Amino acid sequence: MAELLQFGGSLLAILALAWAAHRMNLGGDTRIRDEAHARALADDAICGFVAEDVVIDRGRIGALLRDKDGRVMLLRRHGSHFAARLLDGHTNTRLDRNFLTLATREKRFGSVTLDLGDAAQLWAASLRRVGS
Repeated sequence: MAELLQFGGSLLAILALAWAAHRMNLGGDTRIRDEAHARALADDAICGFVAEDVVIDRGRIGALLRDKDGRVMLLRRHGSHFAARLLDGHTNTRLDRNFLTLATREKRFGSVTLDLGDAAQLWAASLRRVGS
């Protein structure tokens, strides 16, 4: 009987924690909602970064943004948040049809493959001018 009570208590505690996490919107599947959300994430990453051009991955896990000075920012999902880096060239860029794979010189940031559809070729070509 004691084991059954212990099991029941543990089960209730787990359910209570799951309910609390759900009510606080913890975890979940974080995605970029739209261009305005991508612009806000870019401004949060670098204060004053005002994106003029934005392209969002079809899965909404990443985006590329360009400001008026020609700087290009890569946004990518990192857990339940987003990480951002400015791209400094095109040497770590690979185009495969509609997919653009990007990496920064920072190894810990890793690489990301974005499904940009028809825009992938345009962005890959424009990245050749970054840093030059």
